[in-house]
Amino acid sequence: MVMGSLRFRLPALFLLGIVLTAVFAALISLRLFQNYARDQSVQELKREAAGLSRLYADAALRAVDEGSGSIDFAAAKLELATGDRIYYIGSSLFPGQDTGLTRLAEALVPLSVRALGGPVSFEFTPPGSNRSYLAASAPVRLEPESEALGAIVVAKPRTELRDQWLPLVVRLAVALAVAALLAGLLAWWLSRKITGPVLALSTAADEIAAGNYGVRVPAGQGGDEISQLSRRFNEMAGRLGATEERERQFLMSVSHELRTPLTAIKGHVDAIRDGLFDDREAERASLDVVAAETIRLERLVGDVLDLAKLNAHRFTVHAEEVDIGAVVAQAHASFGEEARRRGLTFRLDEDTGATVIVTDGDRVLQVLTNLLANAFRWTPDGGTISIGSSTRDDSVFIDVRDTGPGIQPDERERIFVPFISRDNHGTGLGLPIGRELAVALGGRLELESTVGEGSRFRLVLPERPA
Repeated sequence: MVMGSLRFRLPALFLLGIVLTAVFAALISLRLFQNYARDQSVQELKREAAGLSRLYADAALRAVDEGSGSIDFAAAKLELATGDRIYYIGSSLFPGQDTGLTRLAEALVPLSVRALGGPVSFEFTPPGSNRSYLAASAPVRLEPESEALGAIVVAKPRTELRDQWLPLVVRLAVALAVAALLAGLLAWWLSRKITGPVLALSTAADEIAAGNYGVRVPAGQGGDEISQLSRRFNEMAGRLGATEERERQFLMSVSHELRTPLTAIKGHVDAIRDGLFDDREAERASLDVVAAETIRLERLVGDVLDLAKLNAHRFTVHAEEVDIGAVVAQAHASFGEEARRRGLTFRLDEDTGATVIVTDGDRVLQVLTNLLANAFRWTPDGGTISIGSSTRDDSVFIDVRDTGPGIQPDERERIFVPFISRDNHGTGLGLPIGRELAVALGGRLELESTVGEGSRFRLVLPERPA
C-alpha cells in the first residue's frame, strides 16, 4: 500500500483522529481524577485532623478533671493506624509530659493555621524531609466555645497521590493501545470498502481514456455517493460509446454520400477529357450531369456543416419579430414553379390570427423549405401539397401536408436519422436538420402519417423564446 494513496491516507487519518481524541479524553480524565483524588485526600485529612483534635482535647480535659497527667494512647500508634504523619503547634496540652507529637515551627505553616481558626488545608515540607506534604489542620479546644490551645496537623506525602492515579495511567495506556488497534482494523476495513469502488472507477477511467467505452463498474443499489458516482460513470461511458458510434457512422455516411457525386463527376470528366463523346449533345448532357452532381455535392456539404454546428451547439439564433404569414407565403412561392410543372395542387392556407412572433425568420424558412422539399419528393404528379399556419395557446403551428405514400410506423423515427434516405436521391439530412433547427428555435417538429394517404409535418414554435 503506497503511503500517498487514498487507501493509506484514509485509515491513517481515521486512526489519527481516533488516537488524538482518545489521548485528549484520557488527559482530561486523568486531570479530573487527579483533582478528585486530591479533594478526597484533603477531606480525609480534615476528618482525621478533626477526630484527633477531639481525641486530644478529651484526653487533656480528663487529665485536668481527674488530676492525671498521663494519656493512654501514643502518637506513634495513631500514625501507624492512620498511615499519616501527625504534628502539633501551639501550647502544651499536657504540661510537663511528652505527648509524642512532633511539633512544627510556626514559620512552616500558613497564618491561617497559626491563627488556630477552623479547619485549614495546605502544603508544606516538614523538617528533615525533601518531599512536599499535603496537610490539614484542626484546632484543639477543651470546650466548644473556649479558646484553642493549639492545632493538630495531619499530613501525607504528595507522592501517595501519584501512587493513586499512576495505575489509572497504565490502564488508560493499555485501553488506548487496544482502542487504537481496533480503530486501525476498522479504518483499514472501511478504507477498503470506500476506496475499492474508487479504484475501480480509476481503472475504468483509464480504460475509457484508452478508447474502451464498453467498460462498466459495479454500481450498488444504495443511495450513497459512491453508488451514485458509479451509476453516473456507467451512464457517461454509455453516452461516450454511443457518441463514438454515431461519429463513426457519421463519417462513414459522409464518406459514402461524398463518394457518390464525386464518382459521377470524375467519370463524366474523364469521358470528356478522353474524347469519348462523338457529338456535342452527348457532351452537353454529360456536363449537365456534372453540374447537377456538383449542386448536389454543394448542398450536401452545406447540410453537413449545418448539422455539425447544431450537434456542437454552436448554432446562434437571431431573435427578431417575424411575420410567420409572410415566411409561409415566401416558402409557398419558392415551390410554385415546381408545382405547376408537375401538375401538383399546391395550396396556401391563410392564418386568421396574429402571426408575428419573436424568432429567427431565416431558420424558420430553412425548416419549411426542407419540409416542402421532402413533400415534393414523395408526392406523385397530380397530388396535393398544402402549407399553412395557425395560432393557439401562445404557440404557432405551421403544417406541411402531402398526399404521398405515407410513412410506416417503424420508419417514423428512422427518417430523422442523418443520411437515411428512402429513395437514394436525397442526402438524408433535410429532416434531421429540420428537427434540430426546430429544437434550437425553442420548438419541436411533429409527424402524423397514414400509409397510402399522406403525411403531415407540423412545426411548433413559441410566440416568444423562453
